[in-house]
Amino acid sequence: MPHDPFPPISAYGIIGDLRTVALLGPNGAVESMCFPHFDSPSIFAAHVDRKNGGRFQIEPVLDDRAEKQLYLPDTNVLITRFLSEDGVAEVSSFMALDEADEAIPQALVRRAKSVIGDVRFSLTFAPRFDYGRASHHVTALDAHTLLFESDQEVPLRLLLHSSVPLEIRNRDGAAEFLLLEGEHASFIMREANAPDAASCGHEGYSADAFKRTCNFWRRWIGRCHYNGRWRESVHRAALALKLLTSRQYGSIIAAPCFGFPNEIGGVRNWDYRYTWLRDASFSTYALMRLGYTEEAGAFMKWLEDRITEDEDDATLKTMYRIDGSDIDGEVHLDHFEGYRHSRPVRIGSTNHDQKQLDIYGEVMDSIELFDATGSPISHRLWRNIRELANHVCRHAHEADASIWEVRSENRHFLYSRIMSWVALDRAIRLTTKRGLPGPVADWQKSRDAIYEEVFDEFWDPDQGAFVQFKGGTALDASSLVMPLVRMISPTDPQWLQHLDALSHTLVHDSLVDRYRVGEAFSDCLEGKEGSFSICSFWYIECVSRSGDLQRARLLFEKMLGYASPLGLFSEQLGKRGECLGNIPQAFSHLAMISAAFELDHRLNEEPSSRISGGKG
Repeated sequence: MPHDPFPPISAYGIIGDLRTVALLGPNGAVESMCFPHFDSPSIFAAHVDRKNGGRFQIEPVLDDRAEKQLYLPDTNVLITRFLSEDGVAEVSSFMALDEADEAIPQALVRRAKSVIGDVRFSLTFAPRFDYGRASHHVTALDAHTLLFESDQEVPLRLLLHSSVPLEIRNRDGAAEFLLLEGEHASFIMREANAPDAASCGHEGYSADAFKRTCNFWRRWIGRCHYNGRWRESVHRAALALKLLTSRQYGSIIAAPCFGFPNEIGGVRNWDYRYTWLRDASFSTYALMRLGYTEEAGAFMKWLEDRITEDEDDATLKTMYRIDGSDIDGEVHLDHFEGYRHSRPVRIGSTNHDQKQLDIYGEVMDSIELFDATGSPISHRLWRNIRELANHVCRHAHEADASIWEVRSENRHFLYSRIMSWVALDRAIRLTTKRGLPGPVADWQKSRDAIYEEVFDEFWDPDQGAFVQFKGGTALDASSLVMPLVRMISPTDPQWLQHLDALSHTLVHDSLVDRYRVGEAFSDCLEGKEGSFSICSFWYIECVSRSGDLQRARLLFEKMLGYASPLGLFSEQLGKRGECLGNIPQAFSHLAMISAAFELDHRLNEEPSSRISGGKG
């Protein structure tokens, strides 16, 4: 396998089947894929090791070619186009879905086509099982089918079906084939042990799966309630968020990959293939606004199971595996070179058992929203929610690691106080609006005490700003949620003073740092990081709510310009505007959706701003 250069993070596209996803580079290669589930070990990981990670590549043999990726409109079907003086070729890639059948065979489908001229193609199918830690053997079942079997205690068995002859080269699948103009060839990867696996090898399967998958995505996005100025961008964000949801469990992962760094060559890279309660709760809010109550309801069922699974324990974990089970910790894959030598490559997380008090606020906010606009919550869930609210009353004034999961000592973070206030405020709303029983007087007393504490002990009059943690002087962009959760008016003079202070310290045009790394404390990690996309969209929404619509619109349009060529947003942006961190990041897309809704609403109410257009 060639040791070719790493493509930029922005060059990766994503496809999926609501069970797992695959990330494709610009060269016709599946370079990242965990199988059969989001949080399963990888079978392809060339995004963190070009030589030993594994890939599934189909590319035309064309000199001096240009490459372009695009999604078929309103779908998650990805087209990689190759353009050359000697011919034009395409490779379409998708994972099979059917709206009428949730139990269809799990299949990665790829179709090569010669568009102009006669084009020769090369195929390499090189799986590397268990994050490249397990060897495998391969068997030719016939001229068009190869069986790959991992050498593990519980082996994973993959079938590769092809419409052209295949051969075995060094335990990899390979093929070279010529397509005349207008001809196409199909390739299907399946788990051999799955029911109806043989159906994927039938003639006509790939064309039928293509139609059914396109229909699935177009019907799904057709239910979206957003038809504003940035329709195309919002729809792409919604399609990306949907790819991060589990059809089986209802859980929502934070991002579909691991190993992409926050600083090229640095140690800050994380595994986000799990369900963070914080991220998933925010995602539910975005899905509800878009009209996807079914997805929000599925997550609420998953969340209810987490809240009620141990009725004697009123605490929640920060993150879970997609099926709700616990995460074991963090492992370093030292045999991988790392994306552009960004090491160690991490899987799992050391933050799974951190104390993060803010999660109760995000959870309660999403539950109260779903109760009001989706479906009323059950008696059993309410009984456990009361215990969560009581837990917040008892622990809200303690130190924790908060939203940024600080790895050094716990502190009294502003963000955790804000979200503790939210947790109690939403519990009180549920009692007053629904007539649900609860110790409202106790909750009100604790909620009001947190409110007074935030304004008395986290306000720095010298800076005219709310500080990151009690006793400190540093600022933190997570404070931007204060008006978004209605803890303060977006036009309050004190808030506007704080917003101005943030603008002078953490904001660079439309790019917003979450905080200044190393300024107030050590996070026990070397290196730096980029600006945070979610903070940029939070800032834009705050500017819009403050009444400065034209500036907010300008900043929003600029941020859309930092999306990848496929319209996806990563976790962070570097100094050159490059994507950093895992992509696509749920946090980034849900914040963009929220900002788009906010801006559209206010621009529609402002007569002088009723101008159609904008990106998308």
